[in-house]
Amino acid sequence: MDDHPATHPRTVPAAGRSAAPAHPAPAAPPGTAPASSASAPAPAPTAAPYQYVRTPLVEPDWRRLPGWRGVTAAQWRDAQWQRAHCVKNARQLRAVVGDLLTPEFYEQLAADRAGFATMPLLVPPQLLNTMAAHAPASPEAFTAAFLADPVRRYMLPVAADRHPRWPSHPKAERDSLHEAEMWVVEGLTHRYPTKVLAELVATCPQYCGHCTRMDLVGTSTPQVEKARLVLRPGDRQEQMLDYLKRTPSVRDVVVSGGDLANVPWPQLESFLEQLLELESVRDIRLASKAVVGLPQHWLQPRILAGVRRVASVAARRAVNLAVHTHANHVRSVTPLVAEAARALLDAGVRDVRNQGVLMRRVNDTPEDLLDLCFALQGEANILPYYFYLCDMIPNAEHWRTSLHTAQRLQEAIMGYLPGYATPRLVCDVPRLGKRWVHQVAAYDRERGISYWAQNHRTEPEARAARDAPRTARAARPAAGATAAGGAVPEVPPRHHPYYDPVDTLPESGRRWWAERAGRPAPQEGAAR
Repeated sequence: MDDHPATHPRTVPAAGRSAAPAHPAPAAPPGTAPASSASAPAPAPTAAPYQYVRTPLVEPDWRRLPGWRGVTAAQWRDAQWQRAHCVKNARQLRAVVGDLLTPEFYEQLAADRAGFATMPLLVPPQLLNTMAAHAPASPEAFTAAFLADPVRRYMLPVAADRHPRWPSHPKAERDSLHEAEMWVVEGLTHRYPTKVLAELVATCPQYCGHCTRMDLVGTSTPQVEKARLVLRPGDRQEQMLDYLKRTPSVRDVVVSGGDLANVPWPQLESFLEQLLELESVRDIRLASKAVVGLPQHWLQPRILAGVRRVASVAARRAVNLAVHTHANHVRSVTPLVAEAARALLDAGVRDVRNQGVLMRRVNDTPEDLLDLCFALQGEANILPYYFYLCDMIPNAEHWRTSLHTAQRLQEAIMGYLPGYATPRLVCDVPRLGKRWVHQVAAYDRERGISYWAQNHRTEPEARAARDAPRTARAARPAAGATAAGGAVPEVPPRHHPYYDPVDTLPESGRRWWAERAGRPAPQEGAAR
């Protein structure tokens, strides 16, 4: 059997394109069907359309948990108390929940830490309190509700969550987006022509199991010896600023990490002040999951006073200053989250926006996404912005969704929210960047391989072209490796591949990947 998808009629257009594009579609890999609308099946009608009902936000009562029965409201609002009482191991979790979780849960947690986890355990009380908020107090019932909780699924994963046959995709990588390859100085990723990502710190106040920067962020786990930032923070920031001074084509700076809530405020404010002195910088985006996971940090008077100073300078210089946060399920959006977002807006930030991650059994239904978006937009003053397909990091297959699932979800949520508050579902294509899920150039549904057209050079490519244009044109590496006898098909220049989870494929597609991974062929019907 020929292993190149170009020769097979199974390569199908992307679903859901109902109108011709405004510009010609990019060329697809030779022989594959482009993502045109001509043969795309019509979306299936929804059996029960979503019904919007305004729902007030609720802060679950933390005193229901044995270890927090004596915690006062003042303590709960205190950022330092929250940081000091984060759950970092099973012993600390037991101290909070007492006997509410069964021994089997802790066995599963230990197995996951030993065999799968790519991130250390760090759960702020604020987030732990949203899990199983209304569960009965018996151990069996509470454990069942806790295991089923969508926030728990990505903050406290257990071994039973992981896919038993395909915990990782064969193409999974530690730095799945190849950001470090695009560092122009340590921690400064220049992937897009006019935008950079500045990683100021490699820690967070919470660690999400699906973290795309698992190669760098947090302490090492039994599975992952983490990379490290080498330069001192001041030296790293100085090099970043020097590069931006020398590169006026960059107008947009995402200041991230890790999480900015872990950067000492005087250091962060100094960096932002120097950024604002650059005439070329017109947009600054501050990335912090802590707006949702540790809103108490952003409610501190000294932090808000600093934000107000920075926002005032940004306003005078007509620079757009925004905050980006990370909520994946409606249960994590509470009154304290809304209060923190409102405080940031009152301090002068232009927008607080949400960038979530699309994950199976967390938010992969239209109802999940719309409930979350209405809570963010209507109750918390946070603009729904993006939902990314979960990146292809190791041991993440149980979270990842297929491209066609994301396309259907994008179609299903249209028409409910205001246009400016309707999030875009995007695929962050390795070595390429964000693409709306309907921008796919060609899509092999049987093998779960999608192809994405490149419309700009990354900075490494641009630099190589400047330094050696003839060599760069003659020897540009393909985005996917190829070899005789069954490697993943070669991708022509200017196209990049992305891969659906193997267990979402038809039996023939699972068998194809199993053969290439050297695994026994799966049995019919044994996707999971």
